[in-house]
Amino acid sequence: MHRTHTCGELRIAHVGEEVTLSGWVQRRRDFGAMTFIDLRDRYGITQLSFNEELDQKLNTEARSLGREFVIKVKGVVIERSNKNAHIPTGDIEIQVREFEVLNAALTPPFTIEDETDGGEEIRLKYRYLDLRRNPIQDKIILRSKLNKAVRDYLNDADFIDVETPVLIKSTPEGARDFVVPSRMNEGQYYALPQSPQTFKQLLMVSGLDKYYQIVKCFRDEDFRADRQPEFTQIDCEMSFVEREDVLSTFEGMIRSVFKKVKDIALGDIPILTYDEAIRRFGSDKPDMRFGMELIDIDEVTKGNGFGVFDNADSVVAINVAGGNAYTRKQLDELTNWVKRPQIGALGMIYCRVNEDGTYKSSVDKFFNPDQLAKWAETCQSQPNDLILVLSGDKDKVRKQMNELRLFVADQEGLRAKDQFKGCWVVDFPLVEYDEESDKWHAMHHPFTSPIPEDREYMKSDPSRVKANAYDMAINGMEVGGGSIRIHDKELQKQMFDLLGFSEEEAQEQFGFLMNAFEYGAPPHGGIAFGLDRLAAILAGTDSIRDVIAFPKNNMGRDVMIDAPAPLNADQQKELGL
Repeated sequence: MHRTHTCGELRIAHVGEEVTLSGWVQRRRDFGAMTFIDLRDRYGITQLSFNEELDQKLNTEARSLGREFVIKVKGVVIERSNKNAHIPTGDIEIQVREFEVLNAALTPPFTIEDETDGGEEIRLKYRYLDLRRNPIQDKIILRSKLNKAVRDYLNDADFIDVETPVLIKSTPEGARDFVVPSRMNEGQYYALPQSPQTFKQLLMVSGLDKYYQIVKCFRDEDFRADRQPEFTQIDCEMSFVEREDVLSTFEGMIRSVFKKVKDIALGDIPILTYDEAIRRFGSDKPDMRFGMELIDIDEVTKGNGFGVFDNADSVVAINVAGGNAYTRKQLDELTNWVKRPQIGALGMIYCRVNEDGTYKSSVDKFFNPDQLAKWAETCQSQPNDLILVLSGDKDKVRKQMNELRLFVADQEGLRAKDQFKGCWVVDFPLVEYDEESDKWHAMHHPFTSPIPEDREYMKSDPSRVKANAYDMAINGMEVGGGSIRIHDKELQKQMFDLLGFSEEEAQEQFGFLMNAFEYGAPPHGGIAFGLDRLAAILAGTDSIRDVIAFPKNNMGRDVMIDAPAPLNADQQKELGL
């Protein structure tokens, strides 16, 4: 038997028991006649003691053990004379009577501690060592609990877990596909699925009624903190539902997950229209943990001879409570921040609301105190507040102000990672026009239904049509999105026409789905949640790499196994490459 207990299990009640433990040597401390070793496994740390007076040879041999050696020890649980209140096993230690080295270890390239000296790239190369550290293990365990909580909720709600194919057909819609050459069909290729979208719709045609799958998906796109080339979706679909049914079901799932995984009861989850979200926050995934909403101040800023405002489509402000304490240097830094290429603003205007009722702005030359007072009134500013203003193209300036709002909120400590606030965003535009390709593109995907009252405008005014779609955002991150699907063949054909598909192209790419609709497709809708993103939010980390056991780096490489890698000549020949 390699162990009778884990390294996190023993307590004062076990004193006097003979036990066997196995694990890794966390650290060793030598004190002459005594040697102490911290033994670690997934469950915790237990201190081992070797006493020269009891066994000189054993104590000497213990001093040969290095960090990360795998050992098995047998001994008696005794009460510690110097207790450690910082660990659950801190009241006891094991007085070792014998031990065995199960495996020696090289000195690791970084310290296996909560606070490590290893940079991200070296930790990714030795990910199996990084996974020994508590902060990483805790996140992987949290992900497992999330996975179970999702399955429990959906199974209890009568959803059926169905696996869909991983080798499918490539389509030009959406992000780029990863493709797989077929050996038996030379010159032809499979694609790895970006989503099981069409398959889950076919499952509704099949009459399974409620489907879910926790599934790997693949997108060949640029990388960032919340993206990986392979990611995991909680993919769901339901028959005979309208939007309210889907929102109710999956708001219930999210509430259940937060309660089971973090023992957190989520508060109100408001429903915002897309237009409202853009107007109030400049984003379709607004962070609702704090206020500082966007305020249109065109009426009180234009017509005063200040060209930056007069010539702009829109003038937008945010009010920073207590922001009058910002120094001139801090305001200059904010101005330089918004002028970075990633944000793209030409500059920033500010107005201080002083405690004595006076105002001081960066455009005093153009606006007198009475006019600045109207700014403050419009922004509902209080003494000692600060008004920050951007202007420019209507759509761009709101996106820029959203970025500034989030940046200032970070500076002010308003985005605590242990606070959670979500919202639904609905009524997205169905399509958007791309001038470069001179085509309409689906905002979600070609199978999203328009809201019924807008269907009549699909030919005459597509920009007016709202999608029967919905996204959920938590803490400013999109965690899920879906829609009520098109289940009528004629409406689907109309959608393909709008997107510029010829009848032949539509048949070639999606004929199997269109044909299935001929056999009685029920009204249906669904949603997909990003499991990685949900896990990252629950774990309080900004990067989904932290909650994936073996992630890729920011260039899409697995530096641990050195992938992707070239194929050898025989493989290339066999695949006809």
